[in-house]
Amino acid sequence: MERLVLVHGSVGGGGPTWSGQLPLAERFELLVLDRPGFPPNPPVDRVDFDTDANLLCEEIRVGDHLVGHSYGGVITLLAASRRPTAVRSMTVIEPPATRVALGDPVVDRFAADAVEWWANGPTEDPEAFLRGFLLAVGSDSEPPSPLPPELEQGVHALIAERGPWEADIPLAALGDAPFPKLVVSGAHHPAFDAICDVLETELHAERAVLPGYGHSVQRHPDFNDVLADFVGRASG
Repeated sequence: MERLVLVHGSVGGGGPTWSGQLPLAERFELLVLDRPGFPPNPPVDRVDFDTDANLLCEEIRVGDHLVGHSYGGVITLLAASRRPTAVRSMTVIEPPATRVALGDPVVDRFAADAVEWWANGPTEDPEAFLRGFLLAVGSDSEPPSPLPPELEQGVHALIAERGPWEADIPLAALGDAPFPKLVVSGAHHPAFDAICDVLETELHAERAVLPGYGHSVQRHPDFNDVLADFVGRASG
């Protein structure tokens, strides 16, 4: 049975992020990761995409299909570039890898606004910080008030994350890697669209656009079929 390794993004851990993908367990083995600092793991003082990419590399078995959402997509891109001969396929959903599209005014503004939010946003007020973050990434999620403990821990991990705008994605190496790539976007945010456009071109990737679910594109009712079809063709 083919194995999917699912890497979550910011705020929510693996369970809440990939709950809609659990039916895929009828066709694939699923490894739903929980990154350090996010529930149910204990809190940490620092979250770093580079460190998490190395941890993901340790989890990869030969023939795995990597699937990464948002910040988890940045981690997935880095890990796949470090273990290209072990990866059977790679799918990334709206990774905020802004450096791949440097010079695009929309992406540059998106990155600059994120730097400003992390530097001067309400980091002492997790609920306010989360609401501003969700607005920035185009999420229509409405968090409960007050935040439940697990969600508050996820926000503290978000605040502790190294900014994805610092990630250098080895586009040439990934483009040359032999495994198939799929880039998924939701047609809701011009910066994510621009980043995904670059990844599609530079990685020689397939592209899927699933609108209507904001940044949580994996919740789209067609996502599982799109992913399963891609993985099936990659496996064949």
